[in-house]
Amino acid sequence: MDDTTSTDAGSFADLLDTSGVLDDLIFVSVDDHIIEPPDMFDGRLPAKFQDRAPKVITRPDGAQAWTYEDTEIYSMGLNAVVGRPPEEWGLEPDRLEDMRKGCWDPDARVDDMNVAGVLGSLSFPSYAQFCGQRFFRSKDKELGLAVLQAYNDWHIDGWCASHPDRFMPLGIVPLWDPELMAAEVRRLDAKDCHAVTFSEDPHKLGLPPLHDRHWYPFWAECERLGTVVCLHLGSSSSLPATSPGSDIETSQTLAPLSLLSTATEIVWSPFLRDFPDLKVALSEGGIGWLPYFLERVDYVYRHHRHWTGTDFGDKLPSDVFKEHIISCFIEDRPGLILKDEIGVDMICWEMDYPHSDSSWPAAPESFAPSLPYLTREEVDKITYQNALRHFRWDPFKHRRKEDSTVKALRAETSESDLLWKSAERLRNKGVMHPTAEQLTSQFVSK
Repeated sequence: MDDTTSTDAGSFADLLDTSGVLDDLIFVSVDDHIIEPPDMFDGRLPAKFQDRAPKVITRPDGAQAWTYEDTEIYSMGLNAVVGRPPEEWGLEPDRLEDMRKGCWDPDARVDDMNVAGVLGSLSFPSYAQFCGQRFFRSKDKELGLAVLQAYNDWHIDGWCASHPDRFMPLGIVPLWDPELMAAEVRRLDAKDCHAVTFSEDPHKLGLPPLHDRHWYPFWAECERLGTVVCLHLGSSSSLPATSPGSDIETSQTLAPLSLLSTATEIVWSPFLRDFPDLKVALSEGGIGWLPYFLERVDYVYRHHRHWTGTDFGDKLPSDVFKEHIISCFIEDRPGLILKDEIGVDMICWEMDYPHSDSSWPAAPESFAPSLPYLTREEVDKITYQNALRHFRWDPFKHRRKEDSTVKALRAETSESDLLWKSAERLRNKGVMHPTAEQLTSQFVSK
């Protein structure tokens, strides 16, 4: 797992639990990220488009960048900082060699999942952006569709197929045409991909808002096929900030709560009632705010429905939300204490590898403080069973369940897997004080 420009910087083995309390638990993360490798599109596009595929170049300063059509994208690493000493963290590791190999290599990713004791992972794009915004902006939409489908084929037939017992597939869809979106959902379903990612606020991308009937062909096909629609924070190419020039910590704090606005629009939109079997995930949204939110929407409905005309029939808005919305968290003890207000069957766990918000390598350890508030049945639902059920993924077709626990997976690691890796290029760069705007422009990358 060593990379050529990195040096060892001590072990993080002391972060991992040795008491045995986590040994027989199973963890599946429904929110991680891939840093796409430069050869991702090789041989995957029609011949007429192959020479126009996105490519990685090396700049004179040594940084790597993607080029596509007439645009050069600086964001190579997208905050991919796991495994580095925290003083080297920043917005952008700008070369693959500056990242942990598990960011972009599937075999090394499995090694890192073993380090964390995590069985399964569902990963969002980075270069393509969280819901494929990059290809939505294609000037040549025929090329854009070909590149988008090439990404999906690489993700499913390359990345996920390399370890079908460890990786859940997640597709992107052509946002510019809901009929094409529905067609891609069908194509992905035929490849056993049962989840797609969509924008948490398409209006900010210049598209119709979530509540618009424009999206009904897409919703209908996802409902028919049982495809989960994942709405990841930042998939509108924006992150919240309090004011111009506000500290980056304001956006980092508010980021999960940005999905409160999404949840509000969704619950009052008719499409959840029009598509009663549709499932939507609020990816990286956290859960601690949900009990108040659900109480508030019911309060608003009871107090105002007589003059607004909104009709949920014999249900409350919170009932509809709990039937449709999968809520996801990295670390959220208050939300787990109030789990019954949310609905245990609709809560999933996340690790967010390889971003700075990730709980890797001590991901199960970050969950441990919540164990006293959960029964073992609830723990199993939240840490893996709900994910397997909602995303229709069965790793146990490929591996034994007893080989999938925290203890069993960590037994497959070596001492070299447990070392911080320090990159010379990122050392001694001084403390940064970036603003929220810099986070949006670099991390989300318009």
